Amino acid sequence: MHDKRNHLTALAGARAGALGALVLGLAVLAPAAQAQAQAHSVTSQQRAMAQQVAERGVPLAELAANAPDTYVVKRGDTLWGISGLYLKRPWRWPALWGMNLQEIANPHLIYPGQTLYLEKADGHARLRTSPAGADETVTVRVSPRTRYDSLADTALPTLKMHLIEPFLVQPLVVDELTLTQAPRIVATTDQRVIMGNGDRAYVRGPQGSPLELAPEAPRQYRVFRNTVPLKDPDSGAVLGYEAQYVGRAELVRSESVEQSPDGKGGAVAELVPATVDLSGVKEEARIGDRLLPAPQRSFVSYAPHAPQLPVEASVVSLYGGEAVVNAGQNQVITINRGTDDGMDAGLVLQLRTRGERIKDKTDAQGAVIRLPSEANGLAMVFLAFERVSYALILQANRTVRVGDRLVNPE
Repeated sequence: MHDKRNHLTALAGARAGALGALVLGLAVLAPAAQAQAQAHSVTSQQRAMAQQVAERGVPLAELAANAPDTYVVKRGDTLWGISGLYLKRPWRWPALWGMNLQEIANPHLIYPGQTLYLEKADGHARLRTSPAGADETVTVRVSPRTRYDSLADTALPTLKMHLIEPFLVQPLVVDELTLTQAPRIVATTDQRVIMGNGDRAYVRGPQGSPLELAPEAPRQYRVFRNTVPLKDPDSGAVLGYEAQYVGRAELVRSESVEQSPDGKGGAVAELVPATVDLSGVKEEARIGDRLLPAPQRSFVSYAPHAPQLPVEASVVSLYGGEAVVNAGQNQVITINRGTDDGMDAGLVLQLRTRGERIKDKTDAQGAVIRLPSEANGLAMVFLAFERVSYALILQANRTVRVGDRLVNPE
């Protein structure tokens, strides 16, 4: 049996606010263009408040009604799920662990099989990986295996990332002219109308920019179709254009010009389109579909945290097409706030119903009234563009619709 060594890497963060929301998350792959988190200054007052919270834990009043004194971590658990088990406001999980603003020395990366202990003292509570008074050294029990395996691979993620990973490889929002000026599929093999995985297609680049297999030129592309304007439900302004993702394409042969006999003893120059092979097709590719270079990848952490500033946002659309009119837990929504408004990956917002307009049947004049907005759950931003963001619905008591509001969590 090989010796198992726990290489627990200290993950540091400086995202401080009134809630002391230092966060620790799972690094996942995302487009480089979206991997830049907004930097926020931290005042001395905020830092002092966060440090105090980190040292004391959370008030007992913030514990969930049935928070267990001990809990054995199971496979499939997430830090978010465990936090929801212990806290009324699970985005405050860093405070529950008593995390320090400067660094996390990492007794708090937890693994299946560990027992968690809830410590209560002086009106506050903290979660530990060992009983009160015991040595803080973390002991992880592992089963014998025939190959070396880093424990870092088994650490609990913050969220179940498979829910949003498909969106992290698709640049969903584009400029109005981006697709119209992008390379386009002009023909298929055997004159097919639609194409799928493994099929070959022929592509022309924009005028003056032929597709070439050059050392610095991209070979991996993503295929898109159409653009749907994303309109602000409040102002009606177009915030961006959402492209319909079709699949992937690999450039295998450059676009070129060949000399062909003209039948008169001379030659004529003929354009020969580039060749691409299709894969990962979600919808059948067609002539006229456009290609955009696949973005480079970089690491970004997704860890739930509360906003530092007041947020007022609205649901622009429900991802999945016009046929989707209601959304629920684990579905994706688009909101009318982006990086220009301070949105970043991991931001937790409260969902609120818009309040339906109804006719007052008790009014002889038949007055139309709007019902009050009600709290409806939580959503987490995971992908932010300049003016719009995509968010995952974490909890929802009722269906979410276009026009519903998002505000700071209470």
